[in-house]
Amino acid sequence: MSMPSTANSWTLEELHRLPDDGNKYELVNGELFVTPAPNEEHETLAARLTRRLDPYVAAHQLGAVYRPRAIMRYRHSEVEPDLMVRLERIRRAGSWENAPVPVLVVEILSGTTKRRDHVQKRKLYMDAAVAEYWIVDGWAKSVLVVRPGAPDVLQTDTLVWSPANVPEPLTIPLHELFAGIGA
Repeated sequence: MSMPSTANSWTLEELHRLPDDGNKYELVNGELFVTPAPNEEHETLAARLTRRLDPYVAAHQLGAVYRPRAIMRYRHSEVEPDLMVRLERIRRAGSWENAPVPVLVVEILSGTTKRRDHVQKRKLYMDAAVAEYWIVDGWAKSVLVVRPGAPDVLQTDTLVWSPANVPEPLTIPLHELFAGIGA
């Protein structure tokens, strides 16, 4: 069960003292979120998206596709997106402190994360100037595309990603992404 902490405000230091017990602990503007391990459908969607993103990101030298356990820090928040694409950059060993802001963040909804992904994390990603944020909904078989300063776009047929300075977009037919999900 994912519940916001009852503490008034958590710090990164307190977050880093929590146990490595199989749960995912995230801190968004002082609010602690605990998420249990994802289910098989969640991981299937993540794997399918990774399979589509990896060759595109490599071909266009956009950096790398990162999975959970990879950290995005912004101000006093630290989250583990389901997927993110960011430029690779040399940084201090073992530290995410100086990692660049992702150009794409993907969160796959679950029953325990739906509100957080639509509200707290959305605000965090937009405040951090993430170029594009996808909220993947396996139940509705749709992807909500969020970009700073633009209206949200709900995709139910084809997902198109056009990163800056890349001549050709990545196109993902959503019937392929969601095949067998929720069936």
